Amino acid sequence: MKKLILLFYLSVFIIGCINNSNEEDPNTNGNNQNEPTGVKLVFPQENSLCNEGINPTPSESTVFFEWEPSDDANIYILTIENLNTGNIDAYETTDYILPVTILRAEAFRWFVSYDYQSDTRVSAEWNFYNAGPGVQTYPPFPAEIISPAMAQTFNSTNQITLQWNGNDVDNDIVSYDIYFSSSNPPILDVSSIIENELNVSVSPGTIYYWKVITNDAAGNSSDSGVYQFRILN
Repeated sequence: MKKLILLFYLSVFIIGCINNSNEEDPNTNGNNQNEPTGVKLVFPQENSLCNEGINPTPSESTVFFEWEPSDDANIYILTIENLNTGNIDAYETTDYILPVTILRAEAFRWFVSYDYQSDTRVSAEWNFYNAGPGVQTYPPFPAEIISPAMAQTFNSTNQITLQWNGNDVDNDIVSYDIYFSSSNPPILDVSSIIENELNVSVSPGTIYYWKVITNDAAGNSSDSGVYQFRILN
């Protein structure tokens, strides 16, 4: 009888160990594809005005991009996108600080990625403005689209909520203009709203296109670019 009791507890212990080994590590990304899995960015800071470039000319300066190193990375890829022109440059480096010469008085988005065990790990994406000579005010950053995501598909419904975030280094955003329609480019649907979401009516079996224009107090504006989503029958 004692042997049977001992065997029972041993089996419970072993099963418990197996189950625990299959539990998701709280430090991993899980199924949330929107969470960054790579390094933590340091500089230029998110939604900031960068004034720390060296060797400046009237049109360019050299900015030191920095992130926290990872023991898993052999080579980092720094990606920098000019939000005004759409131009994207990528740089390989083994260091975690990389000087890059970029245009002044321009908005940029940057992130860092690296490969580890057949998996690409990507940092968060940060926006910043590279300060320019004599510039007193800067346009807002293009609105960050939250929902619907690009090419997202929904089951048949009559209403969808458009959601976005706006940021500006001058902190003077005053309104948003929402372009929304079943044609591309979308047409103006609502102007000068101050909320960060809008309920819109939709029809089954239709593809919709939308974008957000962000306006600030100085008369500057930015364009999120066109996103699309589909309503199924």
